[in-house]
Amino acid sequence: MAKLNVEDLKRIKEDVLKSTSLRKGGKRVKITVHMGTCGIASGARDVLKSAMDEIGESGADDIIITTSGCMGICSREPLVTIEVLDNKPVVYEYVDTKKMRQIFKQHVLAGKVQADFAMAVGREGEEK
Repeated sequence: MAKLNVEDLKRIKEDVLKSTSLRKGGKRVKITVHMGTCGIASGARDVLKSAMDEIGESGADDIIITTSGCMGICSREPLVTIEVLDNKPVVYEYVDTKKMRQIFKQHVLAGKVQADFAMAVGREGEEK
């Protein structure tokens, strides 16, 4: 196998960013289930499955679902980030399958942030 150089890594990074970008990827919503060890131990696999089930049941084809590692807030796992095109991302905490279904139906499909479950809105360092 050939060794990767810095240019190869940059190209791979750009390809991944393009495929997961809402605007460039043609998707309206991106759901990220944080799947670090702490998230998995707290039930993130079940949350991911319920999100995937909701996408399938809704028939929506403008939603991408992805996973990431730990956000560093282990005590609030499982964490889910919802990014709707042209809106600030919302991070939800202590998400279980029931909350995920509500978040999907209310936030993803209807555009209503579920403030009771939201930990943060926007990105760190972003101007208000």
